[in-house]
Amino acid sequence: MTQENRPSTINHQPSTRRRYVVATTSEIPPGQRKIFDVAGRSIGVFNVNGEYFALNNRCPHKGGSLAQGYRTGLLESVEPGEYRYSRQGEIIRCPWHSWEFDIRTGRSWCDPQRLRARQYPVSVEPGAKLVEGPYKAETFPVTVENDYVVIEA
Repeated sequence: MTQENRPSTINHQPSTRRRYVVATTSEIPPGQRKIFDVAGRSIGVFNVNGEYFALNNRCPHKGGSLAQGYRTGLLESVEPGEYRYSRQGEIIRCPWHSWEFDIRTGRSWCDPQRLRARQYPVSVEPGAKLVEGPYKAETFPVTVENDYVVIEA
């Protein structure tokens, strides 16, 4: 079979993933995490300096809750006695056996090519974009003056 006659192996089907609104940004401040049940799966959402990441809340080693683990950074050494701490808050350590995973990618720190926690796409969107539907109701301006609610109609 020539190169031109080979069938394409690229899947052009639209994504079958559904989108779930889980929280406002203020509910997960920088440095924090929150666990959500999404379609029967426990998912940990992490705020790393204003960026949001979501990982399956199940450690692939023995099933511990990753989101309940200790958040740490990366300790590197180029030679004995010389250390550098970086990526503060970007590594999550499973509370059961201390396996570490990169919050940004879900990859295991001990075996990044073979072992990872499932990562889910996360986006931050304006509330008006999420709740606006196809129907519009007539609205009127409302103000509060001296503890009275006033509607302009």
